[in-house]
Amino acid sequence: MTNKNKSYALNTCLAKAEKINRLIEYSADSVVSKTIIDKQAGTITIFSFDKGQGLSEHTAAYDAVVEVTEGKALITIGGKENELSAGEIIIMPAGVPHSVRAQEKFKMLLIMIRQ
Repeated sequence: MTNKNKSYALNTCLAKAEKINRLIEYSADSVVSKTIIDKQAGTITIFSFDKGQGLSEHTAAYDAVVEVTEGKALITIGGKENELSAGEIIIMPAGVPHSVRAQEKFKMLLIMIRQ
């Protein structure tokens, strides 16, 4: 959402528990994302990556936390490669170039903090 005065929460898990990996499915040769919550303070988005898929190197204006919830990923931050597996997290600092590549099918939760 581009208007920071609005907020959004995914009804599927609003005030009720859901298994995180059931919130999103894989799609062949694709990266899929679904916003769980979008508030002025930040966003939480879940992604699924088919094997070999990724996000090319880019920077973000805000710190972001990635938690791998299934599978394995290669996350490069400032030129340093980090292999992550399910249950591991990493912080991608604001302004530092980073990229994401699926070593196998994987899902991740991205928590972006704006304030």
